Amino acid sequence: MREPRWLHAGAWWAWALGLAAAASRTTNPLLLSLLVVTAATVVHARRPDAPWARSFAFFLRLGVVIIVVRIGVQVLFGAAIGTTTLVHLPGIVLPSFLAGVRLGGDVTFESVLMAFYDGLRLATILICVGAANSLASPTRLLKSVPAAMYELGVSVVVAMTFTPQLVTDVDRLQTTRRLRGRASSGPRAIAGAAVPVLEGALERSVALAAAMDSRGYGRRGTTTASARRLTVVALLGGLVACCIGAYGLVASGSPFALGLPMLAVGVLLAVAGAVAAGRTATRTRYRPDPWRVSEWLVLAAGLAVVFAFLLAQWLEPAAMNPSVDPAVWPSLPLVAVLGITLGATPAWTSPTVPLTNAVEHPTRSPATLKAAA
Repeated sequence: MREPRWLHAGAWWAWALGLAAAASRTTNPLLLSLLVVTAATVVHARRPDAPWARSFAFFLRLGVVIIVVRIGVQVLFGAAIGTTTLVHLPGIVLPSFLAGVRLGGDVTFESVLMAFYDGLRLATILICVGAANSLASPTRLLKSVPAAMYELGVSVVVAMTFTPQLVTDVDRLQTTRRLRGRASSGPRAIAGAAVPVLEGALERSVALAAAMDSRGYGRRGTTTASARRLTVVALLGGLVACCIGAYGLVASGSPFALGLPMLAVGVLLAVAGAVAAGRTATRTRYRPDPWRVSEWLVLAAGLAVVFAFLLAQWLEPAAMNPSVDPAVWPSLPLVAVLGITLGATPAWTSPTVPLTNAVEHPTRSPATLKAAA
């Protein structure tokens, strides 16, 4: 039996982004539903006992809201397609410069079905990202960020922790209101919880700023000002050159020098600037997370889903994007189903999550913990 340990946060994010990338390649509701079931299965099997791990249910509810909103926008403003009329709403005639936009009118089954497919795809992508939020510890992910992208990584991690912390605050306030005999749902409960939630977010921001300042965040060591300016110029110049090179590759009639050569120069400048920025950042790592066989298996599972969906899109394009006009019953491409099956393997190939006590006191044995209690 494998020893419980934390899986590398980068492996969880690579797996989740693989599922999200696969979801972006199809509108088949059966495949999208299977991706959601796969993400929920892995989260249920490997979700830790932590506040940020309880955000997956929030993303599920948010996905349902996205589907409803997408269908509502299509019903009210989208152009009707197909001939199967479900209901007729009062409409307003718009001027000619707003062609393609309508207010009211006939609501057809084909247009609603198209909106449902689009909303389900966006909801699935969001749920896959929510699975990574529930499985990967944000602080452990920050430890793995390269030194050159450390400042950007802090911003991304703070942004990723906003939703889990918001869910935790809402649950805490609902429990508090319920214990005090007050309503825990409805407009009055939401209005009463707004101020405490904002106050908690402000307190966390101040605590985070104090912790970063006490740990020397932003310290540049002995690097000179000219070296820092040169690093910034290399990074910005590389990014601009990459944008020009990418445009030169896709734009017809552009000079050859603005295409692949400019892109290559931009990549070299960006890499050189990133390496130089990493040398100017002074930071230490305490107990870095290892990358072992389990991490490779989780990463391979995410890549397998992407490759399976790309292959299925090449072999069976009609099955990956079912027709809505005329509406047809979606089918299941076997290649995509096989990829989704491989995508669910992290529920068994990843190590079990350690207990909370074991995380807080890694040097103490269970007998010591029992004696201390």
